[in-house]
Amino acid sequence: MAAYESLNFMNEEMLFSQEELMVRDSVRDFVSQEVIPTLQQAHRDEQFPMQLIPRFGEMGVLGSTIQGYGCAGLNNIAYGLVMQELERADSGIRSFCSVQGALVMYPIFAYGSEEQKNKYLPRLATAELVGCFGLTEPDAGSNPGAMLTRAEKVSGGYKLNGNKMWITNGCIADIAIVWAKLDGVVRGFVVEKGTPGFSTSTMKGKFSLRVSVTSELHLEDCVVPEDSLLPGIEGLKGPLSCLSQARYGIAWGVLGAANTCYHTALHYAKDRVLFDGKPLANYQLAQAKLVKMVQEITKGQLLALQLGRLKESGQIKPHHISLAKMNNCRVALDVAREARDMLGGNGIIDEYPVIRHMLNLETVNTYEGTEDVHRLVVGLEVTGLSAIR
Repeated sequence: MAAYESLNFMNEEMLFSQEELMVRDSVRDFVSQEVIPTLQQAHRDEQFPMQLIPRFGEMGVLGSTIQGYGCAGLNNIAYGLVMQELERADSGIRSFCSVQGALVMYPIFAYGSEEQKNKYLPRLATAELVGCFGLTEPDAGSNPGAMLTRAEKVSGGYKLNGNKMWITNGCIADIAIVWAKLDGVVRGFVVEKGTPGFSTSTMKGKFSLRVSVTSELHLEDCVVPEDSLLPGIEGLKGPLSCLSQARYGIAWGVLGAANTCYHTALHYAKDRVLFDGKPLANYQLAQAKLVKMVQEITKGQLLALQLGRLKESGQIKPHHISLAKMNNCRVALDVAREARDMLGGNGIIDEYPVIRHMLNLETVNTYEGTEDVHRLVVGLEVTGLSAIR
């Protein structure tokens, strides 16, 4: 198959700076040479390729928009392109880096004390430490305000009790950002691995995101010290702001998965010769499907770019992110399904990446806010009326 190139149908690349393209191309080469060769077996084994973790640190893709503390200090568009390249490999690869940067390093950077920043951020940037984000609970997914995890002030610190589930990186994490209600108010805590009363368990049997480590966190009379509390935020604004950072990366990342599926379908259609001696790509229905992919990916790329510009200028709002996350996840999932169909029987075997992306995108369309929840966020902005409750 031809070497990978992301779709550039409207010459979108002219809208990026040379620095942004250099960052993208560096990560693209890394993904092609070191990440993609590991994925077929990792997916079959339901195992994360652990040998890649220090390489993520060396490549500077962890917390890459943070200024200082050993981080790369990229702009938000370069970061989006990084997420796109990582997810063209696998959503689980992008999820690892997205969680580390947007859901662990970001809250420490935005809401932590200077001591917490200096203690954790440089080691998270190099992947010496791995982190996870403990928000979702068995009975509180789209409604995090209904969390049951509680924090109680005790002598010398806080006692945490509760359970979190669907936690990316949980079982391999050295620290967890755990959100709990303290006197009825949501607060964030840094919980280190090995703290008495803190344990994890792996969620197995997934048909999606098999390359990602998905876990449950268990807190049973887990006492953390005073300086574990993130002092700079109270209420749901804290975790929701972190999710906005992650959703921004997803809006870009899924375009990488969509691009891979389109690229695979296009070259398969050109190479697949039918009984009459003509390639599949010679037929109207095949071309119509490919054109639909081009149409939707191109719109998604331009939407992501404008989202990045809004973020760079400080004008981004949660409803902007909701629209982009909702749209681009749906685009990517539809492209993957169409590509799977074009490959026929070959579309369900892992010699090709399409079925793996299709399965992964079922999850990505759901996590960090379901498509329907984001639709209601946009609806609230459009009408001024909340239909969420």
